[in-house]
Amino acid sequence: MPTLLAGLSWRRVAWTVALSAGVAAVIVRFFSNTYLDLLVSALCVGFSIMLLVTIAGNLRLRVPRELRMAIAVVIGSLLGTLLTSVVKGRSVLGMLQHDGALWRVLITTSLGVGFGGVILLVFMYREQKARAAMEAHRAEAERQRYEKQALSAQLAALQAQVEPHFLFNTLATVQHLVDTDPPRASSMLTSLIAYLRAALPQMREAATTIGREFALAQAYLEVLQVRMGPRLAFDLSLPPGLETTPMPPMMLISLVENAIKHGLEPAEAGGAIHLAARRSGDRIIVEVANTGADLDPLARGGTGLSNIRERLQALYGSDARLVVEANRPRGVVARIELPAA
Repeated sequence: MPTLLAGLSWRRVAWTVALSAGVAAVIVRFFSNTYLDLLVSALCVGFSIMLLVTIAGNLRLRVPRELRMAIAVVIGSLLGTLLTSVVKGRSVLGMLQHDGALWRVLITTSLGVGFGGVILLVFMYREQKARAAMEAHRAEAERQRYEKQALSAQLAALQAQVEPHFLFNTLATVQHLVDTDPPRASSMLTSLIAYLRAALPQMREAATTIGREFALAQAYLEVLQVRMGPRLAFDLSLPPGLETTPMPPMMLISLVENAIKHGLEPAEAGGAIHLAARRSGDRIIVEVANTGADLDPLARGGTGLSNIRERLQALYGSDARLVVEANRPRGVVARIELPAA
């Protein structure tokens, strides 16, 4: 029974009462009945139609729903008219046998069918409109779900490009030291294993924090310092409170690697790398500055930097960017600007 009456709410009852009162006010102008008498008739017919239409709409039959509800209006009008006689203390059997009374029954039933049919058409129109809006909402939600899946796949592909690029370059350094300086290679390999043990789980994450990125960058630079010796100096500046700020993973490492490859390695004397993070208004600034070779036009559009720009665009749209510019007095500064929120 609760299933058959699904959708029957106080709001629908209130609408039935209001419409019945309105119908009675209109009909009283054309009949000699009192308003109260017509109101009782309208309420009996209205509630009978409302109840049967609700049940007909919830039935699981092969008959089209619209046809079921239309039949319910006709039956509800007839039953409501008979219910009116019972409420008013009249004999239903006597009413049906009396010619004048039967004519009034037919009039009341016809009026109920007419007004009920109009109301049913309005209800079906609103229901169809609501169903169309719900379908549009569902289609929009589905579209957004597919877009999110596509974005996740795009980010995973972009992030996967960083992993082999970073690992292969690092392992090539170890291989070089194995041939040139085995003791230093062993020391570097120990540092590399410790670094990878912490870094590899993070490579697969969708997001990390600035603090963790700085820790990984420091471990990476310590590994490279074994090979480059005095040609590499570095320092980190991370103000308190920014350690837990979210940041996409592996971006800082890519900038550090780019600074080593295009800044310090081409410079005979090497140079220094400075990592810094700061808040500027509603922006978070993370930068990698080196004092090695001057700005290389090719490095500005390299694979690693293009990868970062694409990931920033996918994650933040126009709210984030990567800026590469000349450092003073020499070298290059790569700066990632992220929204603070």
